[in-house]
Amino acid sequence: MPVTAPRIRLSTIVLHGMFLAFCVIFIIPLWSLIAISLSSDSDIANFGYQLIPRTISFEAYVYIFKKPMVIINSYKVTMIISIIGTLLSVWVMSMCAYALSRKDFKYRTVITFYMFFTMLFSGGLVPYYILMTKYLHLQNTYASLILPLISNVWYLFLMRTFFTQIPESLAESAKIDGAGEARIYWTLIIPLSRPVIATIGLFQLLAYWNSWYQALLFISKGSMYPLQYLLQIMMQNIQEIIKNMQNNVPFNAAYLDSLPTENMRMAMCILAIGPMLVVFPFFQKYFAKGITVGAVKG
Repeated sequence: MPVTAPRIRLSTIVLHGMFLAFCVIFIIPLWSLIAISLSSDSDIANFGYQLIPRTISFEAYVYIFKKPMVIINSYKVTMIISIIGTLLSVWVMSMCAYALSRKDFKYRTVITFYMFFTMLFSGGLVPYYILMTKYLHLQNTYASLILPLISNVWYLFLMRTFFTQIPESLAESAKIDGAGEARIYWTLIIPLSRPVIATIGLFQLLAYWNSWYQALLFISKGSMYPLQYLLQIMMQNIQEIIKNMQNNVPFNAAYLDSLPTENMRMAMCILAIGPMLVVFPFFQKYFAKGITVGAVKG
């Protein structure tokens, strides 16, 4: 008997068309960043933003990498705080979440309320700065860039909720076999919680990678500038140069026109988000499950 081809339903075509449209919508902003960063400032001034550059120009990247060791060093600082900070964050939050998920933990209600209270009220910027600089003496150290972001109460509650989904019978069976709390945590809870750990790890990695506020407060050495803060300083320096030169336009008009501005902003965005675009696919398979399963119960 001849084999008939399966019929494609109209709803399937519509659904696939919607997903393709969403893909295009999400890709266009990233493509525009790349196109603008490779356009010359004169083309942007004359023709506006375009998805296809009229002429390929690397002037923005040449200006940024005029001192390549500065950029490379800032990448190094950002990678150190991102990797170490993410590992410490996941470790600290998972241990705390595991303790709060245990129903036999006597003080879990009190500690949970205390943590929730910190989501509503903070101690303020001045006490925070005094604590970090005058008492802990963490100015111009990696610790000042890592410790402030090491824990997020919302992510901790997300982990705790995920841990409560794991049957208590597994932990009880492990205790009967002689396992202690540390062994249960490392060999039982952590392997079963890969989706939520990978998801929270990704969130923390993005938080550390994009952080600049801690550097603004606690870092004064140029060798300790993370990438985001360095790019912000470079952009501010260009704006300051343009502002000062505009007071003497006839003398410096040619140099003023040669300074990259709009394309440099986009080039900075590419440098900032590029590594994260490479990292994200490795976490993608855990992302949806970690969010949905961890948010089922309060």
